[in-house]
Amino acid sequence: MSDHHTPRLLRPETLTALGIIVAAAAFLAPTTTLRPISALLPAVMLGGLIVLSVLLLIADQRKASAGEDAVSMTRSPKRVIGAFGLILGYALATDLLGFYPSTAASIPLVAWLFGYRNPLGLAVATVIVVGTIWLIFDFGMSQDFPTGLLWKE
Repeated sequence: MSDHHTPRLLRPETLTALGIIVAAAAFLAPTTTLRPISALLPAVMLGGLIVLSVLLLIADQRKASAGEDAVSMTRSPKRVIGAFGLILGYALATDLLGFYPSTAASIPLVAWLFGYRNPLGLAVATVIVVGTIWLIFDFGMSQDFPTGLLWKE
């Protein structure tokens, strides 16, 4: 164990958890203007993201109180920066291109960014996720997702 400890609130996992909580809360607020059935999926996903981030925050703070050193952020800074960039890019792409094209592009990008590189697996996962969302919400519940500003007349 080293003698130099990072301050508890400046640990990389704590900062990541706090950043995700703030970003998810900022994206959660606009769902209140949507119809309840349309807001269900994004609100549940963002709420889940907040809960998982709180769990990450608690786990990291427990490690800090036990005196464990923080995992160095420099071990994989591209992944951390890439993850935040993809969240921002996904939100912007959904607004411009629509939900389905943005989701179909972001699923393999996120998986690739985190190290999964099998093209067949990426294609199958993308089809399963997008197809399941379409079957449940678009086909089964007749809910429309954002079509994007570029496709509107």
